[in-house]
This record gives sequence, structure tokens and C-alpha cells, in this order.
Amino acid sequence: MSISMRGTTRTAAVLAGMTLALTACGGGGEDSSGDQQLSGTIKIDGSSTVAPLTTVASELFVEENGRVQVPVGTSGTGGGFEKFCAGESDVSNASRPIKDEEKAACDAKGIKYAEFTVANDALTVVVSKDNTWAKCLTVEQLKKIWEPGSKVNNWNQVDPTFPNEPLKLFGAGTDSGTFDYFTDVINGEEGASRTDYQPSEDDNVTVTGVSGSKGGLGYFGFSYFEENADKLTAVQVDGGDGCVAPSVQAAQDGTYKPLSRPLFIYPSASALKRPEVKAFLEFYVNNHKQIAEKAKFVPLHPAQEANLKQALTDLQQQAG
Repeated sequence: MSISMRGTTRTAAVLAGMTLALTACGGGGEDSSGDQQLSGTIKIDGSSTVAPLTTVASELFVEENGRVQVPVGTSGTGGGFEKFCAGESDVSNASRPIKDEEKAACDAKGIKYAEFTVANDALTVVVSKDNTWAKCLTVEQLKKIWEPGSKVNNWNQVDPTFPNEPLKLFGAGTDSGTFDYFTDVINGEEGASRTDYQPSEDDNVTVTGVSGSKGGLGYFGFSYFEENADKLTAVQVDGGDGCVAPSVQAAQDGTYKPLSRPLFIYPSASALKRPEVKAFLEFYVNNHKQIAEKAKFVPLHPAQEANLKQALTDLQQQAG
């Protein structure tokens, strides 16, 4: 999905506030190594969920390093890894860990990399503003809706107290890490899902579809809901301990289950040898908390932060 379609507004809104806050961290117009002459293009692709986060990081980095270009593509987590393991990108955004077959593809091309956990997310189930009945859904109800072969096509089949309203489903495409994660924790098997819904790697399709249908239901990352809270209602989820709404606090304290998840970037060791990539990754790691907060994601907890810094050190050693 094109960042210009959904990430630009939020990015523009936070740039002014963050530039001053990050000047001390970023060097006040210099890159993190003190070199004002950095240039080049850093190619990033992958998860549409992680894209807004990395877009905020890239825009802020370019504010201080105007000769560097950092385009962020959104071909989905799986599509991003295909490009990354073919050597076509420097960094891959991912909303799930890399799979064994993707590791093998990278190994075959000699692509060395590290996994950076950069933020957390609360995968959010959304309905139309006109939906006044689905305040909370259990994991069992979500499975009943989304499991393979499901014939549920009306809200009164989900719960007999719900109205006689056609159920229209929208969700992530099969190349999406969001699809992998949702199907795993809701249906019990990654990739297991009914197929008669409108899939898309473009989350604006889900926003438009759900908001335009009284009986619409979909799912995507928490930041997308935050951007479209005027059009959509977030459904509380009962994972066994009662109904919990998606939020930064609930994702970080573990009460929003099972739809809380970590988010990743995968930089290549060879790309890190280029000074502009090295400076960008150092900027991302050093300012991850502010970036996550301003992009409306859930910041890392201390143990994750320590692992992130160690991952950067390890990759720098690989890069030589």
C-alpha cells in the first residue's frame, strides 16, 4: 500500500513535535556519525502494519540527512521477505518472525541479517460506527466467524441476541504477517481461514469496506484504527479473562490477549556497511521509544529494548 495513502498525514503531524525532541539524540542537523554529507537510497519494503512506524523513523531521519532517500514499500510481510532475500531491499518490515523457508531463501543468496524488535502492536478487530451490538467478541466467536469452511454470514449466527444483519468480512491478504498472526491465534493454525472475504494488502480497503457496511467486520494493526477512529469502532476481545479493549497499556501489560504482538524490521548485514544505512539504523534504535509513541504503536519494554540494542551490535559485527 502506498504510504501517501495513509501514512503521510500522521507523519506530517508528528514531525514538528519530534524534530526538537530528537535533535539532542540525532545531532541537530548532522547524522548520527557527525557526517553531514550522507547520501544514497535505503530501500525498505514489507509489512503494511510496520510501514507507518518505519515511515516516521525515515521521515525524521531525512529531516537531518536531506540527501538520503528512504522509500518505504508495502508489499506485505511475505512479499517483503521475497524481495529482501533476493537482495532487492536493504531492510524488511515484518509483523511476524521470518519463516524457515524464507530463511532458506536468504541463505541461498548469502543474505545475512538480524531480527530487530522495534515496537509492539494490538491487532484490532473493527466494526462500523453503525454497529451497536458487537461491543465484545470472544475468541470462540471470532473463530466461528473466520475458521476454514465457516458459513456464518449473518450477525445473528454469531450470537442469537445480535440482529438479523448480513455479515460482510474484510481482512488481510495472505502475504500479510497480520493474516498469519490472526489465523494462528484465532483459528489455531497459521494460514487457516475462510476464503470468502475481501482480502487486501491495502488496509484502506478494509477501512472503506467496514465503515461503509453496517454489518462489516475486519481486522488490522492498532495504528490503523487510531487513524480511523472517527469511522470505525474497535471491538473488545475476550481471551478468557473478560472483555478488553485494544490499547497501548493493554498491549504492553499483556491483558489484551491473544492479539498483542511484537513488530520487527530485518536489516541486512551487507547494507549496514553503507554509512547511510548504518546511520539510519542507529537512529531508529536510539529513538525507538519516541518513534513508536508518535506513530501510535506500543513501545518496547526494557527487556525488548536491551535485545534491540544487542541485535544492532551483533549485526554490526557481522557487517565487519
